[in-house]
Amino acid sequence: MDLKVRKSKLNGCINIPGSKSHTIRAIVLALLSDGISTIKNPLCSDDTVSCLEAASTLGAWIKRGDDTIWRIAGTGGNLLEPSHGKLDLGNSGTGLNFFTALSSLASFKVTLDGDDSLRTRKEVALIDALKSLGANTVLSDTGCCPLSVQGPVHGGFVTVDGTSSQYVSALLLIAPLLKEDTQILVNNGNELPYVAMTLSWLKKQNISFEASSALTEFHIKGNQRYTPFTTTIPTDFSTAAFPLLAAAVTGSEISVPALDFDDPQGDKAVFALFEKMGVKLVTENGITTIKGPHKLKAIEADLNATPDALPALAVAAAFADGKSTFTNVAQARMKETDRIHCMAEELAKMGVKCEETPDTLIVHGGTAKASQTLCSHKDHRIAMALACGAMALDGESLISDAQSASVTYPDFFVDFISLGANFILS
Repeated sequence: MDLKVRKSKLNGCINIPGSKSHTIRAIVLALLSDGISTIKNPLCSDDTVSCLEAASTLGAWIKRGDDTIWRIAGTGGNLLEPSHGKLDLGNSGTGLNFFTALSSLASFKVTLDGDDSLRTRKEVALIDALKSLGANTVLSDTGCCPLSVQGPVHGGFVTVDGTSSQYVSALLLIAPLLKEDTQILVNNGNELPYVAMTLSWLKKQNISFEASSALTEFHIKGNQRYTPFTTTIPTDFSTAAFPLLAAAVTGSEISVPALDFDDPQGDKAVFALFEKMGVKLVTENGITTIKGPHKLKAIEADLNATPDALPALAVAAAFADGKSTFTNVAQARMKETDRIHCMAEELAKMGVKCEETPDTLIVHGGTAKASQTLCSHKDHRIAMALACGAMALDGESLISDAQSASVTYPDFFVDFISLGANFILS
Protein backbone atom coordinates (compact mmCIF):
# COMPACT_ATOMS: atom_id res chain seq x y z
CA MET A 1 0.00 0.00 0.00
CA ASP A 2 1.28 3.45 -0.94
CA LEU A 3 0.65 6.54 1.15
CA LYS A 4 0.47 10.04 -0.32
CA VAL A 5 1.13 12.76 2.22
CA ARG A 6 0.59 16.49 1.86
CA LYS A 7 1.33 19.34 4.24
CA SER A 8 -0.94 19.19 7.29
CA LYS A 9 -1.79 21.05 10.47
CA LEU A 10 -2.95 18.81 13.28
CA ASN A 11 -5.11 19.32 16.33
CA GLY A 12 -7.00 17.08 18.73
CA CYS A 13 -6.69 14.11 21.06
CA ILE A 14 -5.96 10.47 20.19
CA ASN A 15 -5.75 7.30 22.26
CA ILE A 16 -2.49 5.44 21.76
CA PRO A 17 -2.76 1.63 21.90
CA GLY A 18 -1.27 -0.52 24.64
CA SER A 19 2.40 -1.39 24.87
CA LYS A 20 3.60 -4.13 22.52
CA SER A 21 6.44 -5.06 24.89
CA HIS A 22 4.12 -5.43 27.88
CA THR A 23 1.47 -7.26 25.83
CA ILE A 24 3.88 -9.93 24.58
CA ARG A 25 5.27 -10.49 28.09
CA ALA A 26 1.72 -10.85 29.37
CA ILE A 27 0.95 -13.46 26.69
CA VAL A 28 4.04 -15.49 27.56
CA LEU A 29 3.38 -15.46 31.31
CA ALA A 30 -0.31 -16.27 30.79
CA LEU A 31 0.70 -19.26 28.64
CA LEU A 32 3.07 -20.50 31.36
CA SER A 33 0.63 -19.90 34.25
CA ASP A 34 -1.67 -22.54 35.66
CA GLY A 35 -5.12 -20.99 35.34
CA ILE A 36 -6.94 -18.17 33.57
CA SER A 37 -5.28 -14.76 33.20
CA THR A 38 -7.06 -11.58 32.11
CA ILE A 39 -5.28 -8.98 29.97
CA LYS A 40 -7.05 -5.62 29.61
CA ASN A 41 -6.19 -3.02 26.97
CA PRO A 42 -3.83 -5.33 25.06
CA LEU A 43 -2.21 -4.17 21.86
CA CYS A 44 -3.99 -6.07 19.11
CA SER A 45 -1.59 -5.89 16.17
CA ASP A 46 0.19 -8.16 13.70
CA ASP A 47 3.02 -8.89 16.14
CA THR A 48 0.87 -9.62 19.17
CA VAL A 49 -1.60 -11.75 17.22
CA SER A 50 1.35 -13.83 15.97
CA CYS A 51 2.31 -14.36 19.62
CA LEU A 52 -1.28 -15.23 20.58
CA GLU A 53 -1.41 -17.82 17.82
CA ALA A 54 1.92 -19.29 18.95
CA ALA A 55 0.63 -19.50 22.53
CA SER A 56 -2.51 -21.25 21.30
CA THR A 57 -0.45 -23.74 19.30
CA LEU A 58 1.51 -24.58 22.47
CA GLY A 59 -1.65 -25.29 24.45
CA ALA A 60 -3.15 -22.02 25.69
CA TRP A 61 -6.92 -21.52 25.50
CA ILE A 62 -7.62 -17.95 24.36
CA LYS A 63 -10.82 -15.89 24.37
CA ARG A 64 -10.42 -12.58 22.54
CA GLY A 65 -13.95 -11.18 22.27
CA ASP A 66 -13.74 -7.62 20.91
CA ASP A 67 -9.98 -7.53 21.66
CA THR A 68 -10.33 -5.04 24.52
CA ILE A 69 -9.91 -7.90 27.02
CA TRP A 70 -8.13 -11.19 26.44
CA ARG A 71 -8.58 -14.22 28.67
CA ILE A 72 -5.89 -16.87 28.45
CA ALA A 73 -5.95 -20.26 30.18
CA GLY A 74 -2.34 -21.35 30.55
CA THR A 75 -0.53 -24.65 30.57
CA GLY A 76 1.34 -24.39 33.88
CA GLY A 77 4.51 -24.86 31.84
CA ASN A 78 3.35 -28.18 30.38
CA LEU A 79 3.39 -27.19 26.74
CA LEU A 80 1.38 -28.99 24.07
CA GLU A 81 3.30 -30.47 21.15
CA PRO A 82 2.26 -28.60 17.97
CA SER A 83 0.34 -30.89 15.64
CA HIS A 84 2.27 -29.43 12.69
CA GLY A 85 5.46 -28.90 14.70
CA LYS A 86 5.91 -25.24 13.74
CA LEU A 87 5.33 -21.78 15.19
CA ASP A 88 5.02 -18.87 12.75
CA LEU A 89 5.94 -15.59 14.50
CA GLY A 90 5.35 -13.41 11.44
CA ASN A 91 7.35 -10.19 11.86
CA SER A 92 7.73 -10.33 15.65
CA GLY A 93 11.37 -10.36 16.77
CA THR A 94 10.34 -10.26 20.43
CA GLY A 95 7.96 -13.14 19.84
CA LEU A 96 10.59 -15.21 18.06
CA ASN A 97 13.10 -14.81 20.89
CA PHE A 98 10.63 -15.40 23.71
CA PHE A 99 8.97 -18.41 22.10
CA THR A 100 12.32 -19.91 21.11
CA ALA A 101 13.34 -19.85 24.76
CA LEU A 102 10.08 -21.19 26.17
CA SER A 103 9.99 -23.95 23.53
CA SER A 104 13.18 -25.25 25.18
CA LEU A 105 11.05 -26.17 28.22
CA ALA A 106 9.47 -29.01 26.23
CA SER A 107 10.80 -32.50 25.56
CA PHE A 108 9.61 -32.38 21.94
CA LYS A 109 11.04 -30.44 19.00
CA VAL A 110 9.49 -27.09 18.10
CA THR A 111 10.31 -25.33 14.82
CA LEU A 112 10.01 -21.54 14.67
CA ASP A 113 9.89 -19.34 11.60
CA GLY A 114 8.64 -15.99 10.37
CA ASP A 115 8.43 -13.64 7.41
CA ASP A 116 11.29 -12.50 5.18
CA SER A 117 12.21 -9.70 7.59
CA LEU A 118 12.30 -12.01 10.60
CA ARG A 119 14.58 -14.35 8.66
CA THR A 120 17.25 -11.63 8.81
CA ARG A 121 17.28 -11.43 12.63
CA LYS A 122 20.33 -13.16 14.09
CA GLU A 123 19.54 -15.83 16.70
CA VAL A 124 23.02 -17.27 17.32
CA ALA A 125 23.46 -15.67 20.76
CA LEU A 126 20.18 -17.00 22.16
CA ILE A 127 20.63 -20.43 20.57
CA ASP A 128 24.13 -20.73 22.05
CA ALA A 129 22.78 -19.83 25.50
CA LEU A 130 19.99 -22.41 25.26
CA LYS A 131 22.48 -25.08 24.09
CA SER A 132 24.63 -24.41 27.15
CA LEU A 133 21.54 -25.08 29.29
CA GLY A 134 20.98 -28.44 27.60
CA ALA A 135 18.79 -27.75 24.57
CA ASN A 136 19.17 -29.52 21.25
CA THR A 137 18.98 -26.92 18.50
CA VAL A 138 19.15 -26.55 14.74
CA LEU A 139 19.79 -23.12 13.21
CA SER A 140 19.83 -22.15 9.54
CA ASP A 141 23.15 -21.47 7.84
CA THR A 142 22.41 -17.74 8.01
CA GLY A 143 22.18 -17.80 11.81
CA CYS A 144 18.51 -16.82 11.59
CA CYS A 145 15.19 -18.65 11.53
CA PRO A 146 13.87 -21.11 10.57
CA LEU A 147 15.26 -22.84 13.64
CA SER A 148 14.27 -25.68 15.93
CA VAL A 149 14.62 -26.24 19.66
CA GLN A 150 14.14 -29.32 21.84
CA GLY A 151 14.55 -29.50 25.60
CA PRO A 152 13.93 -29.76 28.37
CA VAL A 153 16.66 -27.39 29.46
CA HIS A 154 18.04 -27.43 32.97
CA GLY A 155 19.38 -24.59 35.07
CA GLY A 156 23.00 -23.76 35.72
CA PHE A 157 25.42 -21.07 34.59
CA VAL A 158 24.91 -19.39 31.23
CA THR A 159 26.60 -16.50 29.48
CA VAL A 160 24.62 -14.56 26.89
CA ASP A 161 25.41 -11.74 24.49
CA GLY A 162 23.10 -8.89 25.46
CA THR A 163 23.43 -6.98 22.19
CA SER A 164 19.68 -7.51 22.02
CA SER A 165 17.90 -7.26 25.36
CA GLN A 166 15.39 -9.80 24.05
CA TYR A 167 17.94 -12.61 24.49
CA VAL A 168 18.32 -11.70 28.17
CA SER A 169 14.59 -11.30 28.78
CA ALA A 170 13.89 -14.63 27.07
CA LEU A 171 16.21 -16.45 29.49
CA LEU A 172 14.82 -14.57 32.50
CA LEU A 173 11.27 -15.62 31.61
CA ILE A 174 12.02 -19.36 31.49
CA ALA A 175 14.58 -19.57 34.30
CA PRO A 176 12.06 -19.74 37.20
CA LEU A 177 10.53 -22.91 35.72
CA LEU A 178 13.81 -24.84 35.45
CA LYS A 179 14.64 -27.60 37.91
CA GLU A 180 17.93 -26.03 38.99
CA ASP A 181 18.84 -22.48 39.89
CA THR A 182 20.09 -20.40 36.97
CA GLN A 183 22.90 -17.87 36.89
CA ILE A 184 22.96 -15.53 33.89
CA LEU A 185 25.98 -13.42 32.97
CA VAL A 186 25.36 -10.78 30.28
CA ASN A 187 28.03 -9.45 27.97
CA ASN A 188 27.48 -6.27 25.91
CA GLY A 189 24.24 -5.38 27.64
CA ASN A 190 21.99 -3.05 25.63
CA GLU A 191 18.41 -1.74 25.92
CA LEU A 192 18.44 -2.17 29.69
CA PRO A 193 14.95 -0.67 30.27
CA TYR A 194 13.48 -3.68 28.48
CA VAL A 195 15.32 -6.02 30.86
CA ALA A 196 14.00 -3.94 33.76
CA MET A 197 10.50 -4.35 32.32
CA THR A 198 10.90 -8.14 32.34
CA LEU A 199 12.11 -8.03 35.94
CA SER A 200 9.05 -5.95 36.87
CA TRP A 201 6.85 -8.78 35.57
CA LEU A 202 8.82 -11.33 37.60
CA LYS A 203 8.38 -9.18 40.70
CA LYS A 204 4.62 -9.01 40.15
CA GLN A 205 4.67 -12.80 39.96
CA ASN A 206 6.59 -13.01 43.28
CA ILE A 207 9.45 -14.79 41.54
CA SER A 208 12.60 -15.10 43.66
CA PHE A 209 15.67 -13.66 41.91
CA GLU A 210 18.70 -11.46 42.42
CA ALA A 211 19.96 -8.91 39.90
CA SER A 212 23.08 -6.76 39.87
CA SER A 213 22.59 -3.01 39.74
CA ALA A 214 24.03 -2.94 36.21
CA LEU A 215 21.61 -5.70 35.11
CA THR A 216 24.49 -7.84 33.90
CA GLU A 217 24.28 -10.68 36.45
CA PHE A 218 21.21 -12.58 37.61
CA HIS A 219 20.51 -15.48 39.94
CA ILE A 220 17.05 -17.05 39.57
CA LYS A 221 15.85 -19.86 41.81
CA GLY A 222 14.47 -22.91 40.07
CA ASN A 223 11.27 -24.91 40.67
CA GLN A 224 9.09 -21.82 40.81
CA ARG A 225 5.78 -21.29 39.05
CA TYR A 226 3.77 -18.57 37.41
CA THR A 227 0.28 -17.86 38.69
CA PRO A 228 -2.76 -16.45 36.86
CA PHE A 229 -3.08 -12.68 36.91
CA THR A 230 -5.23 -9.75 35.86
CA THR A 231 -3.45 -6.77 34.35
CA THR A 232 -4.10 -3.62 32.33
CA ILE A 233 -1.52 -2.98 29.62
CA PRO A 234 -0.19 0.60 29.81
CA THR A 235 -0.12 2.96 26.84
CA ASP A 236 2.84 2.38 24.53
CA PHE A 237 5.49 5.11 24.75
CA SER A 238 7.22 3.75 21.63
CA THR A 239 4.06 4.42 19.65
CA ALA A 240 3.35 7.73 21.41
CA ALA A 241 6.62 8.95 19.86
CA PHE A 242 4.77 9.48 16.58
CA PRO A 243 2.13 12.03 17.66
CA LEU A 244 5.04 13.59 19.56
CA LEU A 245 7.03 13.76 16.31
CA ALA A 246 4.06 14.97 14.27
CA ALA A 247 3.34 17.85 16.63
CA ALA A 248 7.04 18.72 16.77
CA VAL A 249 7.62 19.05 13.01
CA THR A 250 4.27 20.61 12.05
CA GLY A 251 4.05 23.05 14.96
CA SER A 252 0.75 21.47 15.98
CA GLU A 253 -0.93 20.70 19.29
CA ILE A 254 -1.89 17.10 20.04
CA SER A 255 -3.12 15.55 23.29
CA VAL A 256 -2.50 11.96 24.40
CA PRO A 257 -4.22 10.48 27.48
CA ALA A 258 -3.01 7.77 29.87
CA LEU A 259 0.77 8.08 29.51
CA ASP A 260 2.22 6.63 32.72
CA PHE A 261 5.67 8.17 33.19
CA ASP A 262 6.27 5.82 36.15
CA ASP A 263 6.08 2.75 33.92
CA PRO A 264 9.42 1.00 33.19
CA GLN A 265 9.12 1.53 29.41
CA GLY A 266 12.42 2.98 28.26
CA ASP A 267 10.97 5.05 25.44
CA LYS A 268 9.37 7.47 27.88
CA ALA A 269 12.83 9.11 27.81
CA VAL A 270 12.09 10.21 24.23
CA PHE A 271 9.70 12.83 25.57
CA ALA A 272 12.55 14.49 27.46
CA LEU A 273 14.69 14.45 24.29
CA PHE A 274 11.93 16.20 22.34
CA GLU A 275 11.70 18.78 25.13
CA LYS A 276 15.40 19.51 24.56
CA MET A 277 14.54 20.06 20.91
CA GLY A 278 12.02 22.72 21.92
CA VAL A 279 8.74 20.80 22.20
CA LYS A 280 6.49 21.90 25.06
CA LEU A 281 4.87 19.16 27.15
CA VAL A 282 2.17 19.66 29.77
CA THR A 283 0.48 16.81 31.68
CA GLU A 284 -2.74 17.61 33.53
CA ASN A 285 -5.52 15.30 34.70
CA GLY A 286 -3.94 12.30 33.00
CA ILE A 287 -3.64 13.98 29.58
CA THR A 288 -0.31 14.98 28.04
CA THR A 289 -0.51 17.90 25.62
CA ILE A 290 2.26 18.24 23.04
CA LYS A 291 2.94 21.64 21.43
CA GLY A 292 5.44 21.87 18.60
CA PRO A 293 7.80 24.87 18.43
CA HIS A 294 8.33 27.28 15.57
CA LYS A 295 11.73 25.69 14.97
CA LEU A 296 13.36 22.59 16.43
CA LYS A 297 16.82 22.56 18.00
CA ALA A 298 19.52 20.03 17.14
CA ILE A 299 20.57 17.60 19.88
CA GLU A 300 23.11 14.93 20.74
CA ALA A 301 21.69 11.79 22.34
CA ASP A 302 22.86 8.33 23.40
CA LEU A 303 20.09 5.98 22.21
CA ASN A 304 21.45 2.72 23.61
CA ALA A 305 18.48 2.36 25.98
CA THR A 306 15.92 3.57 23.41
CA PRO A 307 16.92 2.29 19.95
CA ASP A 308 13.33 2.13 18.70
CA ALA A 309 13.18 5.92 18.93
CA LEU A 310 15.82 6.39 16.23
CA PRO A 311 13.46 6.76 13.22
CA ALA A 312 11.30 9.38 14.95
CA LEU A 313 14.27 11.33 16.28
CA ALA A 314 16.08 11.19 12.94
CA VAL A 315 13.08 12.72 11.18
CA ALA A 316 12.77 15.40 13.86
CA ALA A 317 16.47 16.17 13.42
CA ALA A 318 15.90 16.71 9.69
CA PHE A 319 13.81 19.76 10.59
CA ALA A 320 16.12 21.09 13.32
CA ASP A 321 18.68 23.86 13.05
CA GLY A 322 22.13 22.32 12.99
CA LYS A 323 23.67 18.87 13.34
CA SER A 324 22.05 16.18 15.50
CA THR A 325 24.05 13.13 16.56
CA PHE A 326 22.53 9.86 17.77
CA THR A 327 25.16 7.56 19.26
CA ASN A 328 25.73 4.13 20.84
CA VAL A 329 22.86 2.55 18.94
CA ALA A 330 24.51 -0.23 16.90
CA GLN A 331 21.62 -2.55 17.77
CA ALA A 332 19.35 -0.38 15.59
CA ARG A 333 20.98 -2.18 12.68
CA MET A 334 19.50 -5.47 14.01
CA LYS A 335 15.83 -4.50 14.06
CA GLU A 336 13.21 -5.08 11.35
CA THR A 337 15.71 -3.33 9.09
CA ASP A 338 19.10 -1.70 9.47
CA ARG A 339 17.51 1.46 10.81
CA ILE A 340 20.68 3.54 10.81
CA HIS A 341 21.29 2.91 7.11
CA CYS A 342 17.63 3.00 6.07
CA MET A 343 16.95 6.32 7.81
CA ALA A 344 20.08 7.84 6.23
CA GLU A 345 18.92 6.56 2.84
CA GLU A 346 15.37 7.90 3.15
CA LEU A 347 16.38 11.27 4.57
CA ALA A 348 18.84 11.67 1.70
CA LYS A 349 15.89 11.37 -0.69
CA MET A 350 14.39 14.32 1.19
CA GLY A 351 17.54 16.37 0.61
CA VAL A 352 18.89 15.87 4.13
CA LYS A 353 22.59 15.13 4.56
CA CYS A 354 23.32 12.21 6.90
CA GLU A 355 26.46 10.42 8.06
CA GLU A 356 26.76 6.88 9.39
CA THR A 357 29.22 5.05 11.61
CA PRO A 358 28.71 1.48 12.88
CA ASP A 359 26.81 2.78 15.93
CA THR A 360 25.92 6.39 15.07
CA LEU A 361 23.62 8.41 12.82
CA ILE A 362 24.38 12.09 12.23
CA VAL A 363 21.66 14.27 10.68
CA HIS A 364 22.31 17.73 9.26
CA GLY A 365 18.93 19.44 9.56
CA GLY A 366 17.10 22.27 7.92
CA THR A 367 16.91 21.20 4.26
CA ALA A 368 14.06 18.65 4.10
CA LYS A 369 11.84 18.60 1.03
CA ALA A 370 9.04 16.38 -0.28
CA SER A 371 9.96 13.20 -2.18
CA GLN A 372 7.95 10.81 -4.32
CA THR A 373 10.35 7.90 -3.74
CA LEU A 374 10.24 7.28 0.02
CA CYS A 375 10.19 3.67 1.20
CA SER A 376 9.25 2.21 4.59
CA HIS A 377 11.50 -0.83 4.00
CA LYS A 378 8.49 -2.67 5.45
CA ASP A 379 9.48 -1.34 8.88
CA HIS A 380 6.58 -0.01 10.93
CA ARG A 381 8.57 2.66 12.75
CA ILE A 382 10.16 3.97 9.55
CA ALA A 383 6.73 4.10 7.85
CA MET A 384 5.22 6.16 10.67
CA ALA A 385 8.26 8.42 11.04
CA LEU A 386 8.33 9.28 7.34
CA ALA A 387 4.57 9.91 7.29
CA CYS A 388 4.87 12.33 10.20
CA GLY A 389 7.79 14.16 8.63
CA ALA A 390 6.09 14.45 5.24
CA MET A 391 3.22 16.41 6.84
CA ALA A 392 5.64 19.29 7.48
CA LEU A 393 6.75 19.63 3.84
CA ASP A 394 5.46 21.63 0.90
CA GLY A 395 4.42 19.39 -1.96
CA GLU A 396 3.41 15.73 -1.97
CA SER A 397 5.43 12.80 -0.64
CA LEU A 398 4.83 9.15 -1.50
CA ILE A 399 5.73 6.35 0.92
CA SER A 400 5.66 2.76 -0.32
CA ASP A 401 4.68 -0.23 1.86
CA ALA A 402 3.11 2.11 4.40
CA GLN A 403 0.81 -0.68 5.60
CA SER A 404 3.67 -1.92 7.76
CA ALA A 405 2.54 0.64 10.38
CA SER A 406 -0.08 -1.93 11.45
CA VAL A 407 2.62 -4.02 13.15
CA THR A 408 2.32 -1.84 16.25
CA TYR A 409 -0.32 0.78 15.44
CA PRO A 410 -3.21 -0.68 13.42
CA ASP A 411 -5.23 2.58 13.58
CA PHE A 412 -2.34 4.90 12.72
CA PHE A 413 -3.88 6.25 9.53
CA VAL A 414 -7.41 6.57 10.94
CA ASP A 415 -6.21 8.32 14.07
CA PHE A 416 -3.97 10.78 12.27
CA ILE A 417 -6.61 11.60 9.64
CA SER A 418 -8.93 12.43 12.57
CA LEU A 419 -6.31 14.96 13.71
CA GLY A 420 -6.21 16.57 10.27
CA ALA A 421 -3.47 14.59 8.50
CA ASN A 422 -3.66 14.92 4.73
CA PHE A 423 -3.19 11.22 3.99
CA ILE A 424 -4.34 9.43 0.83
CA LEU A 425 -4.01 5.63 0.77
CA SER A 426 -3.80 3.71 -2.48
